[in-house]
Amino acid sequence: MSILVDKDTRIICQGITGTQATFHIRRSLDYGTNVVGGVTPGKGGSEHLGVPVFNTVAEAKKEVNANASVMFVPAARVKAALKEAIEAELDLVVCIADRVPVKDMLEVKAMLKGAKTKLIGPNTPGLITPGLARMGIFPENIHTPGHIGIVSRSSTLTYEAVIATTIAGLGQSTVVGLGDDMVIGMGFEDILQKFHEDEQTKAIIMIGKHGGTFEEAGARYYQSLGVKKPIIGYVAGDAMPAGRRMGYAGDIITNGHITVQDKKDAMGAAGITLVDRINELPGELLKLFSCPYPLQNGKCIRKKK
Repeated sequence: MSILVDKDTRIICQGITGTQATFHIRRSLDYGTNVVGGVTPGKGGSEHLGVPVFNTVAEAKKEVNANASVMFVPAARVKAALKEAIEAELDLVVCIADRVPVKDMLEVKAMLKGAKTKLIGPNTPGLITPGLARMGIFPENIHTPGHIGIVSRSSTLTYEAVIATTIAGLGQSTVVGLGDDMVIGMGFEDILQKFHEDEQTKAIIMIGKHGGTFEEAGARYYQSLGVKKPIIGYVAGDAMPAGRRMGYAGDIITNGHITVQDKKDAMGAAGITLVDRINELPGELLKLFSCPYPLQNGKCIRKKK
């Protein structure tokens, strides 16, 4: 199992004929992702990367039964593109663009209320279910199928967490980048719920950073659960000088009043195990599974000398 995306997800790309979309959709296709079409207004009826191109999302849904979209469109076009996807009742949309106007995203959030569609992003590297599907810009070659779910607000640190799970011999069930714009779709609490419902996911890594209140919302959700899967958490930014703001949208909206330590305190109080450095993750994972050696296929096997 996995969350949100698997080999059967029928994915289209909005903006498929653009340079970045072409590069990343080609990689996703080579990875085995089930990309069934694309959307570029005015280019309907053509073909790109071996898949049909449509003028609208509604057409793509009707003709190829699409149920998910990865979106490579400029920030100024995101609201219109998301409106199309929501009205077509796609299950999932991944939005890569950053700096989407806040006013536009507030309107999108209103559209999403009660809608079938779930949104990852904007300003996200996307998500990947190793060996099955890639939606976004994650470097697929570092991922290994396994049992650790990863959810993060930092692209670079997500890659570090992926490598940590591979070192520990556990691999990843699904990896999700939430996005770092001021207003985003799914939050930590949404993804944690999905991981708790997924049989393949045995433990979770949660990566936060300075700014916003996303980590606190995730911690509150986790604390409310009766039966919990173990979470190892890391929050970046505690080396920042006191009183200094990073300029992140989430830092601006909270006026710097919520610190990294506040986030750690909330996560720790919820029962999340915290590490001070990202390179401590492999050791914590091995302790979690009571094994002093890297695991092989999820089993503790001592290496022969």
